[in-house]
Amino acid sequence: MRLLLVSLALVMCLTASAQEEKKKKGPSPFENPKNLKVLPVEGLQPTMQAYRAALGVMCTYCHVQGDFASDDNPKKDVARMMISMAKDINAKFPDGKRHVSCYTCHRGAEEPLLAPPPAQ
Repeated sequence: MRLLLVSLALVMCLTASAQEEKKKKGPSPFENPKNLKVLPVEGLQPTMQAYRAALGVMCTYCHVQGDFASDDNPKKDVARMMISMAKDINAKFPDGKRHVSCYTCHRGAEEPLLAPPPAQ
């Protein structure tokens, strides 16, 4: 009986220790990808890098530094709407291929480029 109690206490201590360690590390950078749920975790980083390059910005343009899962930056909600818009547009093509992306409109700029560059 005493061995059982000691074992139970040890398991409880290890569980509490693991939970505290997780809190110290902070949230996983892969938490909260609301409309990217279809991506495997290893596909999230390249996807985020593609978004960063398409807009010519750093990650903190949409994310809160140190807490990438946070929704405190309103630009993150705008990004989610734009991602949904691109998915909806691509879903209307019968061939199943991706025809539009963030780069289609942004071309490396924070704001979408709505007009062609002036003629030279």
